[in-house]
Amino acid sequence: MRGVKLLEAGVFHRPDEVIALVGPSGSGKSHAALQLAHELRSDVIIDDGLLIEESRILAGRSAKREQSMVAAVRRAIFAEPEHAAQVREGLAVRRPRRVLIIGTSRGMVNRIAERLNLPRPHRYIGIAEVSSADEIQRALKERRDQNKHVIPAPTFEVKKTFSGYLVHPVRLLLRSRGTHAPDHYLVEKSVVRPTYSSLGKFFIADSVLMSIAVKACLEVEGVARVLRVALNDLPEGVEVNVDIALLYGCRPMTVLIEVQHRVKQILEHMTAINVVRANVAGKKMQLDPAHRPH
Repeated sequence: MRGVKLLEAGVFHRPDEVIALVGPSGSGKSHAALQLAHELRSDVIIDDGLLIEESRILAGRSAKREQSMVAAVRRAIFAEPEHAAQVREGLAVRRPRRVLIIGTSRGMVNRIAERLNLPRPHRYIGIAEVSSADEIQRALKERRDQNKHVIPAPTFEVKKTFSGYLVHPVRLLLRSRGTHAPDHYLVEKSVVRPTYSSLGKFFIADSVLMSIAVKACLEVEGVARVLRVALNDLPEGVEVNVDIALLYGCRPMTVLIEVQHRVKQILEHMTAINVVRANVAGKKMQLDPAHRPH
């Protein structure tokens, strides 16, 4: 709300310095962004439609979620007024001193700065200045052959907005270059593979998700049977609601907690869908059929 009030009052944050990292699509800019931001003491990164601060996505929507090149470009340059306003609000609240903008050209980063009411970059850094020729060629090959896209944010953050995408974490130990004093810290970035671009558009039927949930429940000792599975689609993923019958003599809370973890783990592993919540209720107790009296 604070950011909204600032925007309504016409107040926009003007950082002390804006820096741009420029290079062709797929050349490894997002891969190099965390190291560069660390070296330049940049407070936030603006990359492909997202406002990122270290381990958090503060605002925006990633262009990597779009299903066409035109839509991705529009998202990356904040062509939609609501998208631009959301990120301007994030900047107004965070008030960064130094901002790193990533883009494919000077014209692109200038347009991004203009849409977000930021000054034009004070410095433009080419990808060849921070990555070797071999690193750039390797990044281009991975984009071309494996369709890998890097987001400079941890996987637990990325999965919230990339439900249905294959997301893999990559952890790095960074050290500032050119310094003798140890300055190490661990960061995580995420490799995203949008399935639509390599496999064609696809969907997973609710019946399949429910079958996977049922199997996950029955793998937990103490579950007699699954009574009901219901799914609620949410913008950031899916909510799973499960009712089960428990075996008489089990520890109910222990079993319910294990089922909750198991359903979330198996569904996310097998489908790449983000399970926002797994709600599990024990509705009845049931004797083990193998121990019923004749």
